[in-house]
Amino acid sequence: MSYCVNCGVKLDPSLERCPLCNTPVINPNEVSHTHPVPPFPKEKGQVEVVKSKDLAILLSVSLTATAAVCGLLNLLVFSSSPWSLYVIGACLLLWVLFIPAVIYTRMSLYASLLLDGLAAGLYQYLISFNTAEQGWFFRLALPITALVTAEAILFVFLIRRVSSAFLMTGLYFFVEAGLLCAGIELLIRNFLSLPPGLSWSALVLAICAVIVISLLTILSRSRLRNAVRRRLHF
Repeated sequence: MSYCVNCGVKLDPSLERCPLCNTPVINPNEVSHTHPVPPFPKEKGQVEVVKSKDLAILLSVSLTATAAVCGLLNLLVFSSSPWSLYVIGACLLLWVLFIPAVIYTRMSLYASLLLDGLAAGLYQYLISFNTAEQGWFFRLALPITALVTAEAILFVFLIRRVSSAFLMTGLYFFVEAGLLCAGIELLIRNFLSLPPGLSWSALVLAICAVIVISLLTILSRSRLRNAVRRRLHF
């Protein structure tokens, strides 16, 4: 039993047109013989996939336009302070963070982290132009940025070259977290011209030390290690 494709009325097999709306009755099996143009397209439409190069161009143009517009506004209209350096620095930081990942998919992760650290340092340097003095950048911000970048590169190196197991990754993390907090406090005390020492970072170091000792104990005993892996499903 067939039905009209336009109004849905039931059709007799011998009819050539619908008695209700006069729509031609088409037999799908005879479309190629009776109709030179098929009722449905043969080619399937598909949206072209956006290439990484095109996406990189779009991001670059957008960030460059944002930085340029803000720079011109700062220069020609709102010129009381160099506020546009914040925006320009942020655009530069975003470009360094995203563009290498979009274009250079095979770029070394170490080089990418180094570029991120350099971009963050440059952004802080641009911010320093809006402050009364730049001593905080050279004595505090830049050393902390260098310390974080170095620890991030070391963390990736340990995971790639030594072991990427879950327990070992946790060991790396807590060791570096404790050292990072201690390093930051020492840099802050040096910037404030205080004698070297640890206060709040000593608490962080103590907690990290307990966790590290526990992880080392688990890693040294195969039965403990296997039990933890079974219970945490990794």
